[in-house]
Amino acid sequence: MTLASATVQSERHDPPGGGPPGKGSARINRSAGTWFLVLPALIPILVLSVGPLLYGIALAFTDAQSGRTRSAQWTGVLNFQDLLHDGLFWESFRIGLVWAVGVTVPQFVLALGLALLLSQNLRMRWLARALAIIPWAMPEVVVGIMWRLVYNPDAGILNETIRDLGLGDGRDWLTGLATALPAVILVGVWAGMPQTTVALLAGLQNTPHELHEAAALDGAGAWRRFRTVTWPALRPVALSITALNFIWNFNSFALVYVLTNGGPGGRTRLPMLFAYEEAFRYGQFGYAAAMGCVMVAVISVILAVYLVGRLGGGEDR
Repeated sequence: MTLASATVQSERHDPPGGGPPGKGSARINRSAGTWFLVLPALIPILVLSVGPLLYGIALAFTDAQSGRTRSAQWTGVLNFQDLLHDGLFWESFRIGLVWAVGVTVPQFVLALGLALLLSQNLRMRWLARALAIIPWAMPEVVVGIMWRLVYNPDAGILNETIRDLGLGDGRDWLTGLATALPAVILVGVWAGMPQTTVALLAGLQNTPHELHEAAALDGAGAWRRFRTVTWPALRPVALSITALNFIWNFNSFALVYVLTNGGPGGRTRLPMLFAYEEAFRYGQFGYAAAMGCVMVAVISVILAVYLVGRLGGGEDR
């Protein structure tokens, strides 16, 4: 066979581009198959999350109000300028931060202690673990109604216990200016502690038991074993669940709405409650949307700081 005939025959069998036959079409089929599998999960996110978020951001730049016959007009950053000088909103923002920190920190501390206890080889441990997650299984509305009964000034369990112990006549915990926010924070800690406990307990179970045994053989006490063995393994889980808890608590609505509806005197009016009142009580949809944008921006900054810390490998080091 001559060199020219061999070249012609090779060109007849080789596909354009010189690659293996069918490689490009196989890659396209794999890509199409991947998108086909992702779409059932992606479409609800786009429709139920991304779409409303973009619509809310657009609404924040309009004068949309309820009851208007004309369409909303574009106002630019006017809503944000008004929000900048709204002392009531920034007061609610301060209360939201106090609420989020006041719930998140005790949640983590108590959940860590409970997780350490439930990780021990105790009798009836399965029952204790099941009872520990009961508050997590209850809807927030049910939790709020239950704790309203506990705090009831006339027949509530808390005031009855105080009277039986001779510590006083009790008080109206949810309507007192000084006690409303601490009382609501206590409910938030109780309701949110189980999910933190479950996450920390899962992290503790992934810690190799051999490391604890080796540290004990070296003479390390309980505190030193926790500091040198348990906490380094638990730290990534702790950072993750703490960041998520802060975001969830800052965005709380149903629990505080049922307990106090933002009262008394706005002492428990969280930012979500304030935005809800502006939108559905006073009909200021554009202004309420601007509040939502500010809250989304704050949460985004918190998430960015958290992700930078994690991607930078700070907790791994």
